[in-house]
Amino acid sequence: MKRRSFLKGLTGAAMASQPSARLLASAASQTGTAKLQGFSYGAVRLLPGPLNDQFEHNHRLFLNLSEDSLLQPYRQKAGLPAPGEPMGGWYSFADYDPPKNNAGFVPGHSFGQYLSGLARAYAQTGDLATKAKVDRLVNGFAIAISPNFYKDYNLPAYTFEKAMCGLVDAHEFAGCRTALPALEKTLNAALPALPEKALSRKEMAQRGPHPNESFNWDESYTLPENFYLAYKRGAGAKYRALAQRFLQDDTYFNPLAADQNVLPGEHAYSHVNALSSAVQAYLTDGSEKHLRAAKNGFRYVQQQSFATGGWGPGETFQKPGSDGLAKSLEKNHSSFETPCGAYGHFKITRYLLAVTGDPAYGDSMERVLYNTILGARLLKPDGTSFYYADYSRDAVKVDYGLKWPCCSGTFPQLTADYGISSYLRDAAGVYVNLYVPSRLTWRQGSAKVEMEQQTQYPNDGEIALHMKLSTPQRFALSLRIPAWATGANRLLVNGRDAGVALQAGTWARVQREWRDKDRVELSFALPLALEPLPEHPSLIALRVGPRVLFAIQPGDAAITAENLLKATPQNAKSWKVATATGEVEMRPFDAITTERYRLYQQV
Repeated sequence: MKRRSFLKGLTGAAMASQPSARLLASAASQTGTAKLQGFSYGAVRLLPGPLNDQFEHNHRLFLNLSEDSLLQPYRQKAGLPAPGEPMGGWYSFADYDPPKNNAGFVPGHSFGQYLSGLARAYAQTGDLATKAKVDRLVNGFAIAISPNFYKDYNLPAYTFEKAMCGLVDAHEFAGCRTALPALEKTLNAALPALPEKALSRKEMAQRGPHPNESFNWDESYTLPENFYLAYKRGAGAKYRALAQRFLQDDTYFNPLAADQNVLPGEHAYSHVNALSSAVQAYLTDGSEKHLRAAKNGFRYVQQQSFATGGWGPGETFQKPGSDGLAKSLEKNHSSFETPCGAYGHFKITRYLLAVTGDPAYGDSMERVLYNTILGARLLKPDGTSFYYADYSRDAVKVDYGLKWPCCSGTFPQLTADYGISSYLRDAAGVYVNLYVPSRLTWRQGSAKVEMEQQTQYPNDGEIALHMKLSTPQRFALSLRIPAWATGANRLLVNGRDAGVALQAGTWARVQREWRDKDRVELSFALPLALEPLPEHPSLIALRVGPRVLFAIQPGDAAITAENLLKATPQNAKSWKVATATGEVEMRPFDAITTERYRLYQQV
């Protein structure tokens, strides 16, 4: 078919694939409920600050990336002309022969994530060049995708899941009319290569022999989240059925729902990512079992997390009581798969925060934000990426050895999500979850409301919220008071005490008639605290407010807990700890560049 005719057909198929009103009404009657709702991407704008710096860097990088290079692996497998420079690393076809040669690991794997990041960036900025690029990428991909791409491919579910995410996001957030027909074509190409149900790595290994071990690593158990989202965004009822088909109930969700910890030994990021599928099963199908599984599974993750909030050394969950976390500090430099892990962590905490309203999930999100991803090295235009955070006893920040790994795909998605992670709402008003420079715009009753947040948090504990209202309006403003915030905190409205208790680990709720130019000031003390490694109380991390401090090496072998609790700030990014033999400098993760550092101190 000629390209124009093909794209016209895609548009027609998009209209035909919309589910009926009766089907949607039936589905809605079975859905789970959430206490809080999110805002749209366009409702929140990040203002100058470190989060916006990361977002703009990633947006600009992928906006300028060659479309021919991005589409090249798909065009090659379809037998089409494939111009452009190969991207290399994981992304391009090569003589993949592990462990001798790991280039060409998963060709084309992150295309959907790059597309998703661009679609979310467009929804946030309204940049027309970004929308045009999304449209071109979707149309080019629709022409190039074929069953031949997934034939003899090592990770078909892994790559299809990312393509599905990108296409449903292009449809939802960039208004791309051809995205759902392209998704249908992609599903038809990938479905023959997918298993009959979600398979664990052990089950895949039992189906061998395989050409190499990577054929055991596919992640069919992460598919349901985006199958559910495709269904809810209009792709058709069969996507809901496919979501249910790939729920990993037998070996994962059923045990988790029964409060059995089956995480040890499993691949860390993908199994946290799968918890988001369980929440979607609750939200779409009303399955209380899957909500229990998600809540229990995340609790197990937290029980074996480092002080930074990171988890999964060597990409593997440890067995409780095995001292696995402590042993990983001796030699393992792959402590936390940072952009991927942070992306998965943000998703599950945002889901659970919305469903339950529990601010503890916001606390967990905040910890990962300030102690992991904000300290990640920036992605480079040639695909050089930061992958692992290193918490070993002789740690250093380094980039990953191969270009365009998985973390290059989740990083732009995560930074595009910073805004929607910062605020939620219910019928009564607005919840401030993250304290970041930003502007939120929404309608509350008859009023158009704009709330601008100004802060240097967590460099200091001062947050100011400035209100603009078209007309006075009564609503509730709820502010997350972190569980660590046990010091002398203060909340003022227009310079006067708000008369609201600021209890750590709760929402501080101010309900009043708000007027134009009202000002809210929230002030946190930033106390020092010690956090021992789980199951190893002599290994201690020092925390100030939400941030963990890392000792810049060589450190001091004679450091004590009392020394740590007397750390004194030199500036917003440096503390000094005096010991019997000298001073140790300590910094937050985002203030470390090439220095060697240590997270846990032996006291």
